[in-house]
Amino acid sequence: MLTLYHCHDARSFRPLWTLEEMGLPYELKMLPFPPRALAPDYLAVNPLGTVPTFLDGTMRMTESSAICQYLVTRYGPSPLAVETSEADFGPYLNWLYFGEATLTFPQTIVLRYSLLEPQERRSEQVAADYSRWFLARLRGVDTVVSQQPTLCAGRFTVADISVGFALMLAEFIGLDAKFSPAVAAYWQSLKARDGFRRALARQDADPNVQSVRQSLKQR
Repeated sequence: MLTLYHCHDARSFRPLWTLEEMGLPYELKMLPFPPRALAPDYLAVNPLGTVPTFLDGTMRMTESSAICQYLVTRYGPSPLAVETSEADFGPYLNWLYFGEATLTFPQTIVLRYSLLEPQERRSEQVAADYSRWFLARLRGVDTVVSQQPTLCAGRFTVADISVGFALMLAEFIGLDAKFSPAVAAYWQSLKARDGFRRALARQDADPNVQSVRQSLKQR
């Protein structure tokens, strides 16, 4: 059995979305946010207390983009993967990790210093600087999706899921208002996918698990 530990709208949404797109059977373990504070037993599963944690039997992974690549490779063939023989294999890998390393990272700084830290530790300047960093890097996405509907290989792949989560996070923290028209249209097309909607419904199935939004309201 595949098992995914997940918090609402966290990075673990990437593998959740992938699982739903592939139609694989899996067990979803919802955790309150932040799990390291509100679910101390989870530290026995992942000592960092972060999500995702993904299990395939005794095999364990914790990096969201890598889990997506594992799923489409281990449980493929899948159109969500780009094969080594395809011309866009390199761009596929680049976008797959660009979504996390280049786009999500600066947003986590914005989230931390605008919403997560106690009021006395927040910094408008830090949040503004890293917002500009994110938007500058997003120009790379705009360059591609202004010319084609997906990032590579002429189809939707887990590279789009990786970048799509970064756009989802941007919407959460209010940076979507500065999306270019092409990026905004691309994001709307991703949200319209049945797999995306199923992933949202799956994470919302347990309303008793505290989400990121609920956690922020308590601060």
